[in-house]
Amino acid sequence: MGSTTFSGPTTSTAGFVGDIKGLAVTSAPGTGFSDGVGAVIATDITKVGKIINTQIFLDITGTQSSTTDLDIIGTGTGDAYFAQVDNATMGQLFAVSMTCLEAPLTGVTDINVYSATESTGAFDSGIGALVEVIVITGGAAWTVNKVVTATPATDIPADDKYLYLTCGAAGTVGTYTAGQFLIELWGYES
Repeated sequence: MGSTTFSGPTTSTAGFVGDIKGLAVTSAPGTGFSDGVGAVIATDITKVGKIINTQIFLDITGTQSSTTDLDIIGTGTGDAYFAQVDNATMGQLFAVSMTCLEAPLTGVTDINVYSATESTGAFDSGIGALVEVIVITGGAAWTVNKVVTATPATDIPADDKYLYLTCGAAGTVGTYTAGQFLIELWGYES
């Protein structure tokens, strides 16, 4: 079937089905994150006009936290990033938020998001060993419906950066038995 062009308002009561040309997540998560037993990562990218919204759903069940503040959350020894920023797909980012859908249990409950130049950050490694920038500061334990947004002037991740979860406080080593988050990145088509 060919393309269809609409002029004027268009309404759908059941939604639109299909792929939006050119909008696909370009990198899989590192094995140091995705190998967590029960860990789930689902991503969706939508575009309305020139605004692009990337949604990343994370279920951290089966990943681990360590005893040290700012250590990377993950499992094993593989690269523990959960996504990579791609401005060609996601647009020029101008906003990022993180929403807690299910409170994390067993591991450290104060969780941050960092971006880094390198993809090689592994579980239990300090994020400070990488060329990194804070994106989201949890600031305290995550609870259901808690939302934190990035500071636009300083904390929006740049193109090609890798995204990591880190411990936001010192705690005990633990394998998460619960914890679900929605991370949203907004960009504009340039």
